[in-house]
Amino acid sequence: MKSSMNNSHFHVNTPLLECMGMSKRLGTTVYLKMENSQPSGSFKIRGIGHLCQQLARQSKGVVCSSGGNAGVATAYVARKMGVPSTIIIPSSSPQLVVQRLQDEGATVKIVGKVWDDANAEALRLAEAEGLTYIPPFDHPLLWQGHASVITEVAASLGPGVKPGAVLVSVGGGGLLCGVIQGLKNVAWMDVPVVAMETVGADSFNAAVKAGTLVTLDDITSEAKCLGAKTVCKQAFEYSQSSELNIISELVTDQQALQAVQTFLDEERVLVEMACGAALAAVYSGLIGRLQDEGRLPTLLGPLVVIVCGGSSINMEQLSSLKHKLHI
Repeated sequence: MKSSMNNSHFHVNTPLLECMGMSKRLGTTVYLKMENSQPSGSFKIRGIGHLCQQLARQSKGVVCSSGGNAGVATAYVARKMGVPSTIIIPSSSPQLVVQRLQDEGATVKIVGKVWDDANAEALRLAEAEGLTYIPPFDHPLLWQGHASVITEVAASLGPGVKPGAVLVSVGGGGLLCGVIQGLKNVAWMDVPVVAMETVGADSFNAAVKAGTLVTLDDITSEAKCLGAKTVCKQAFEYSQSSELNIISELVTDQQALQAVQTFLDEERVLVEMACGAALAAVYSGLIGRLQDEGRLPTLLGPLVVIVCGGSSINMEQLSSLKHKLHI
């Protein structure tokens, strides 16, 4: 059924909530941008919705390679547009993601061990069957769509209020590029961005340290949704820009999972480990350490945390991760 939403956007304007638990820990106001409340469960629907509207209106079908959230967003948007979707996912994806994709009406194919393998198959299929390829993170239209997250933050904070910093998780770098684009759009280029990854899914941090794009041998982190072996070129180029202040930091899987647990206890919201990487910057004391080291100024405005969300988690998955990581 074709949707009447075709001329509007698919994402919702998500709440910006003051977080007492985090604010108390940091001694400064912390706001949570609740992207977990998007119809597809994560921020991905912003960029993917925008891209599909530009490229897939007359498509005979879309194909996306995604270990989770980009796939769910693609399947959701395709269903709303009345276009068939095929989602290629690596074998590392949890069964609950497969189920979610099928519920959205997608054809699901499991190919390879990591995202890069699934992506090669998606590109092949797009070529062979004339489908529209939906990139999960590396496309200017995605970043344009993701930029709306910052436009909304600016509108919620109101005129004259500027964040002290924005905290974001990095996988392939799509959200980071969108956040930077959003900061440009609202003239907040001087706001520092703290870019968080887990050890073992740290392609952005590795590139920043090496001063050039780096391809990881393997993704060893359990935060599979951060698992791109190479970060997108645009994200790396932003990290080298003298006009921007991007601080790249890592937490362990244990710290990311502990953050997921604390967030569930304190905010009654369950997010996946990829999102936990950003939350861990507050819960593990990293933000405080960056301030002590003088790498992050004493926050003059509120800290904005992008709670990117995620569909790859439920109580069973949480228990299994806690068991695996000895928490």
